[in-house]
Amino acid sequence: MGGCLGSRRSRPSSGDSLNISIGKNQALKHEMLKWKSDVPLTDGQLRSKRDEFWDTAPAFEGRKEIWDALKAAAFAAESNDFALAQAIIDGANISLPNGTLLDCYDELGNRYQLPIYCVSAPINLIEESSDSESPSPESEPIGVTAGGEEIFVKFRISPSCNDVKMAVLSKETILSAKKKLALLENVEPFRQRWFFGGRLLSDKLRIEDCKLQTGFVVQVVVSQTTDH
Repeated sequence: MGGCLGSRRSRPSSGDSLNISIGKNQALKHEMLKWKSDVPLTDGQLRSKRDEFWDTAPAFEGRKEIWDALKAAAFAAESNDFALAQAIIDGANISLPNGTLLDCYDELGNRYQLPIYCVSAPINLIEESSDSESPSPESEPIGVTAGGEEIFVKFRISPSCNDVKMAVLSKETILSAKKKLALLENVEPFRQRWFFGGRLLSDKLRIEDCKLQTGFVVQVVVSQTTDH
């Protein structure tokens, strides 16, 4: 379902590979692609399907940093933050011949194809209660028990663009820190996607693994589950 390969385009004899890519480049369209899944998926199943693709995509031909940028742009676009998505695309020198993330090229002419399920949710997505999606309180302690150095980080919430300063501990995980932010902003952890340095921060990472320091800014993209 959908392509998942990154492949190098054939090299034209005239040496104008970059001209072809850039000449056809379009801005990312400010619209969500609509599609229907053959087998209805729950939100959790959709996320698992996406995680499986993103975990394996860099194994195909193509550059890992471009795959990471496409992943960040896809999350931003689905949260209706098209400005952030476009900034990520431009920053990575990615070309969109059709104005969508389904078919992309990097500056070297490598092609990247994303499956539709990584770009938008199906119109027949099955809703799940927040209780089943939200991590259980017992699954992991909130950062006060994690230890480590206290770091004051600024969190830029998107699409509201609200800035929040919050202390995190170097030894705690991203999931633990998400729970702390949830208490301040009333945004469930499962709806938060954290980005730093163009990279999506997974829940299992520790703050110290992300090289975060006091004063750094983390972009937090909040998914609007009611839109699905």
